[in-house]
Amino acid sequence: MSDFQFPGLNIALATPFDTNGKIAFGRLEENIERYIEAGIQGFLLSSGTGIHVYLTPEESAELVARGAKIINGRAKVMAQTSALLVEDVVARTRHAADNGVDGVMVMPPFFEGPRSDDDVFAFYETVGDGGLPIIGYNVPGGAVPTISPELFRRLVAEIPNFVTVKDSRGDLGAEAELIRTGLPVLNGSDTLAAYALYAGAAGVIWGGANIAPTACAAFVEAAMRGEWAQARELWRPLEPLMSHLDQGDYVQSVYAAAEIAGFSVGTPRRPFSPLPADKIAALQTLVEELLATV
Repeated sequence: MSDFQFPGLNIALATPFDTNGKIAFGRLEENIERYIEAGIQGFLLSSGTGIHVYLTPEESAELVARGAKIINGRAKVMAQTSALLVEDVVARTRHAADNGVDGVMVMPPFFEGPRSDDDVFAFYETVGDGGLPIIGYNVPGGAVPTISPELFRRLVAEIPNFVTVKDSRGDLGAEAELIRTGLPVLNGSDTLAAYALYAGAAGVIWGGANIAPTACAAFVEAAMRGEWAQARELWRPLEPLMSHLDQGDYVQSVYAAAEIAGFSVGTPRRPFSPLPADKIAALQTLVEELLATV
């Protein structure tokens, strides 16, 4: 995996919004600068955590272009280019390539799309026309087919641009099956970060890193060096918050916790609603306990 393009810690960047629900591009630059300073190695723009599905194509395109320009080679840049129509995925991927993005994350066909391996393979084969490395995406909440170990091997072997899968199913046994292919796998489940890296994941795409980037970076760096005693100690204060995020209202909780931690992301736009006061209070306690250890 020495030539793998996206190792270590990649942040699933929360798209900042203003009080009118518009993308706050000034805050975007401020947050990216702080995340780079904290040690983030890669950025996923227009991520699921960043509400890709509720951005217009024009908003996503501008977010990707501006984000890549801000980062300017100081970290790896990925962009989610998922769309219902494969032609739109290719167009979004080419736009990302034109703006210096290093790779794209793409969901398999979703929302009552085809489920056979052959159809999923043909979809990604067409996405390869966009000209960038492709990160597949196992995400059960998106009602999409799963990229199995067998399909993963075929995708990498036969599509030159297909390089990895982000696995967000929250099933360590299933993720370990992907890892045992010997191909690079990116963990996408916040609660499993430590266990997936120990199992051999090549890195993480992590929404929770929006909240505590310094702590997440230190933990991932120790894990990637194979210093497991240190990694476990660094994971210990992270685990309660990551477990809490996984209990529901994930996107709203990441936004609220990032705000508590001092990152100006605002609140996610509709159809998400802000968290109620009792849930914010619980996050406040967890975030403060975590930051006290950093």
